[in-house]
Amino acid sequence: MSALRSAAIPVSDPSAGLRITEIFYSLQGEANAAGLATVFIRLTGCPLRCHYCDTTYSFEGGERQSLAQIVQTALDYKTPYICVTGGEPLAQPNALPLMTRLADLGCQISLETSGALDVSKVDPRVSKVLDLKTPSSGEQKRNLMSNLDYLTQHDQIKFVICNREDYEWSKAQVSQYALDQLVSTVWFSPAFAVEKGAVALPALARDLAQWILEDHLPVRFQLQLHKLLWNDETGR
Repeated sequence: MSALRSAAIPVSDPSAGLRITEIFYSLQGEANAAGLATVFIRLTGCPLRCHYCDTTYSFEGGERQSLAQIVQTALDYKTPYICVTGGEPLAQPNALPLMTRLADLGCQISLETSGALDVSKVDPRVSKVLDLKTPSSGEQKRNLMSNLDYLTQHDQIKFVICNREDYEWSKAQVSQYALDQLVSTVWFSPAFAVEKGAVALPALARDLAQWILEDHLPVRFQLQLHKLLWNDETGR
């Protein structure tokens, strides 16, 4: 097994804490909370290898911290909005009690998850932002479609789209599963590229907007604000 896919990362004993890549304070760049000052808790490790991944630095390393330490760090930023992300947060079982503790304290929690791991045990107060993997991700086969049974109007679904094939596939999923009726928002987001330190806003973004208009899709188009502001700078 590759070191980047180490089975040693998941730990289910809450006293063991979590392996953390970074905790930082920034503006939420996407989904329903876009533009809000948010604390991001980025967990280490991911069983997927999406071709367009922009957080490969979170695949390994990190520092193990207790749940109490993580909660206190998040609270010190004095914002109720907290995003648990990765990597793939649910690869570490202790992400579940972490989110419950934060919700018990009145925080508004969102979870960014690949959709490849079971979400049935996620605290219902958490807004799940589930990323259905498109063909261009290289990980389409990992989509756990049974997760749709555990989504509500409190949750969101995101598609990262790289080309017309991804768009047509995503459109078919929206139709087949009536995703716009299942969750609060279905997002179609064009994949970004970062070239020589600058974000390359693809022509795809304009094409995607036009395709959505032409097909009258019940989805929301989004650009990732954090990339427009800070490129792929870590801690942003």
